[in-house]
Amino acid sequence: MSGDSASAIQRSQVDLVDFIDWSGVECLNQSTSHSLPNALKQGYREDDGLNLESDADEQLLIYIPFTQVIKLHSLLIKGPEEEGPKTVKLYSNKENMGFGNVNDFPPSDTAVLSPDSLKGKPIVLKYVKFQNVRSLTIFIEDNHSGSDITKVQKIALFGTTVETTDMKGLKKIEDH
Repeated sequence: MSGDSASAIQRSQVDLVDFIDWSGVECLNQSTSHSLPNALKQGYREDDGLNLESDADEQLLIYIPFTQVIKLHSLLIKGPEEEGPKTVKLYSNKENMGFGNVNDFPPSDTAVLSPDSLKGKPIVLKYVKFQNVRSLTIFIEDNHSGSDITKVQKIALFGTTVETTDMKGLKKIEDH
């Protein structure tokens, strides 16, 4: 990360990779040989030789549930200049979205990624729209070259967890 992009992530913000519920993660229109873990999982996403690629056309629809409620501050999407994502729409707490209904809902935020952003510069989101996030849907609508294949080398989400009470951990107060 360059010096100016590091300042976009505040000190209190953490990489939310540890709070992803991997059993529920989905990606529609991903290539079977270039799937989502290449861009999202720690270790894989740091390897520029691995990437997520779209399959039938340039669009990708990624669903990421979290193990606890989070506040999302910023997003980093790294990709090649030509096939890297261009228009990215984000949806907070929208489940069961598909390509058929993704345009039926207004996005919580939309980012048009510049070639500079694709080099790993975090995009600061409309923080007020991402306060109690249980899941995030990322719709990559197109890429910079207009080709049928979109490539994503890395996706990182930055924010904080929301302190919640674990109801199972509470003990019933006995009457004395």
